[in-house]
Amino acid sequence: MTGYQHVPGATYQRAVLFDLDGVLVDSFAVMRQAFQIAYNEVVGPGQAPFEEYNKHLGRYFPDIMTIMGLPLAMQEPFVRESYRLAGEVQVFDGAPELVADLRANRFGTAVVTGKAGPRARSLLSTLGMAELFDHIIGSDEVANPKPAPDMLLLATELLGVSADRVVMVGDAVTDLASARAADYPALAALWSDVDEAELLAAAPTAAVRKPSEVLNWCLEHL
Repeated sequence: MTGYQHVPGATYQRAVLFDLDGVLVDSFAVMRQAFQIAYNEVVGPGQAPFEEYNKHLGRYFPDIMTIMGLPLAMQEPFVRESYRLAGEVQVFDGAPELVADLRANRFGTAVVTGKAGPRARSLLSTLGMAELFDHIIGSDEVANPKPAPDMLLLATELLGVSADRVVMVGDAVTDLASARAADYPALAALWSDVDEAELLAAAPTAAVRKPSEVLNWCLEHL
């Protein structure tokens, strides 16, 4: 487990862990385009089943391919195109300000994402957000990616924060499941294009409709 970003010398009493896609950045248009290209290169002509892929977001790409019965060979062109199109990814309004406010209030911050670690760090660097996080951990850097709790537990260990002072912010059922497995509270982020009913049915600790509500919840509950 090497390569995740670390801010030396930081000590915290509380921490917030973030999923990446759909919480910090709006990457769905880019993912759709990369997925379509990968599908056409590997599977052949036709419309790629992106809506089904979208239901499994939060998981590691190879795991999603296995669940969907698609060739693992799609990973190489998907990753290639994701890097090529990274500059087109949009940052959600209020997301950088939220993380900056959390840090100003002495919260540790980490990203725990279904993406591979190098790609997540590259994307956040491209978008000028990497330095806002103490750690950026990808699915390839733990034994068991989400919905297992491994990434969350690793982030908590690296941050040196007590497990009862950590919250997960995610926009997918997979994120909520990983938080539940770690016995952490989970905030359902509803500001992206999510299936709100499905997400609320997964029983998050609370739902937040804009990034600033995360800070308010954390100051009150952590």
